[in-house]
Amino acid sequence: MTSNLIQPHTGKLNNLIVGIERQAELIEKSRDCKSWSLNDVQLCNLELLLNGAYSPLSGFMNKQDYESVCADKKLTDGTLWAIPVTFDISEEFANSLEQGEQIALRDAEGVMLAMLEVEDFWEPDLNLELQQVSRREPKDKERSKRTEEKIWYVGGKLEGVRLPIHYDFATYRLTPSDMRTEFARRGWRRVAAFFPRKPMHRAEVELTKSLSQNVEANFLLHAIADTTQPNERSYFTRIRSYEAVLKRYPSQTTRMALLPLTTRASREREIIHQALVGKNFGCTHIIVEAPQGIAESATAILKTHEIDVEVLRFQAPVYLEESDEYKSADELLEPGLGRRLSEYELKERFWAGKRIPDWYSFPEVIDELRRAYPPRSKQGFTVFFTGLSGSGKSTLANALMVKLMQMGDRPVTLLDGDIVRKNLSSELGFSKEHRAINIRRIGYVASEITKNAGVAVCAPIAPYNKTRLEVKNMIESLGGFILVHVSTPVEVCEKRDRKGLYAKARAGIIKEFTGISDPYEEPENADIILDTTDISPEEGVQRVLLHLEKRGYIVSDPE
Repeated sequence: MTSNLIQPHTGKLNNLIVGIERQAELIEKSRDCKSWSLNDVQLCNLELLLNGAYSPLSGFMNKQDYESVCADKKLTDGTLWAIPVTFDISEEFANSLEQGEQIALRDAEGVMLAMLEVEDFWEPDLNLELQQVSRREPKDKERSKRTEEKIWYVGGKLEGVRLPIHYDFATYRLTPSDMRTEFARRGWRRVAAFFPRKPMHRAEVELTKSLSQNVEANFLLHAIADTTQPNERSYFTRIRSYEAVLKRYPSQTTRMALLPLTTRASREREIIHQALVGKNFGCTHIIVEAPQGIAESATAILKTHEIDVEVLRFQAPVYLEESDEYKSADELLEPGLGRRLSEYELKERFWAGKRIPDWYSFPEVIDELRRAYPPRSKQGFTVFFTGLSGSGKSTLANALMVKLMQMGDRPVTLLDGDIVRKNLSSELGFSKEHRAINIRRIGYVASEITKNAGVAVCAPIAPYNKTRLEVKNMIESLGGFILVHVSTPVEVCEKRDRKGLYAKARAGIIKEFTGISDPYEEPENADIILDTTDISPEEGVQRVLLHLEKRGYIVSDPE
């Protein structure tokens, strides 16, 4: 039934789901072997391995294939493959492994999805991988993080028990076999796939429609279902926006599906990867947004390896008002012609409550995005006070909470250091590790409050830059994050000490006390710096309110 379709990469789909009897054997065996709980990225890669989208791979790459792909975009047998498909584990878990043993791979609820037979395991050079695959040098902070993580890779063949469970947009979750069967049923032989990661607007719709029609191909909107990013609301909004633009294409020659792809690589490698995955799904063309040179380089590599998928491209689409049409920016005779909005400019318009031009997008798409990006005055936010014990954090936080509650437009929650220690982290001590756990807990609760359009006012000591940055990254994609450094000197804090904590710390009675026997790392990029030595709580809070007004998070008079 599918013989007239384009052949999969190397000629055969590798469906790694085993038969029912073998599934039962593996589930029984899994009770006595090691298990690993899969994170979101691992779940995506596992699904694409199991359903055949990553054919001809039969499991996670061993060290030889990994190094060959990173260096030369080829497996060790010479087969073209651009992206390393690896399985990362902790150093501790790696030290417990032996070659040939089996690992049960489970989802977050403990459901067994597959069995991995360990072929080899190794500690990769992650900085080298970044240079080779993404074609950039790691930043200092990124290099430090990669060194600290101590990640190991394990490679080996997979036997699949079942595909990961999805409760979202189930009708769009098609395997390569499903897609090929549908293409054959519909009589589709030429299919152009587009893999969007961002919402599509008028320009993208018009250009993808034009490119697919020019080669007389049906159109597959193969949306990237990447839920590994911090703001999961934007994912649901994005998919709903694709459903909206789907109506702008001819219904008989268009199909939408979701692809759980999490690739982070150079654009050339991504284009090659999309071509190979698209080929496995039965696509003859792929549409990419990329510079001409990069697209030509990827095309040359595909042709060298006799991959019969054609790359169609556009770049930075613009709107030409005089002719009322959309063009790829590099097709213009004069640079700078045409109108366009950057993604940042678009979000700024949403956050400021401004109108989106009709030429830019469709009303139904704008309606979806407005729900995800409300004006800042309607968003949740977190004000995070940090400073030494006795610096005035709690006093400022309490006063700010009252002012914000007085406005009455959002629910306000206070997460003070002592309160959190008593109710959320009572089992933790004051080691560096435990302090980090405590701050992450505060950050998680604050992120949930912020995500749901509330206000979180936090006032822990939070002495370490790394942990504060983790909290910021946790929150700022969901709403506002304002870091306030209460910079009151330790001498002043010590004089104010009502509990005698500083005296006990200097006497050695209290160990690991911030500012005495344990360091406080001053924030490098605080939004507000307040020294409460000579200012009242009212003055300090007013500074915070004025900053919130400036950023657009509050619009009413605080008085």
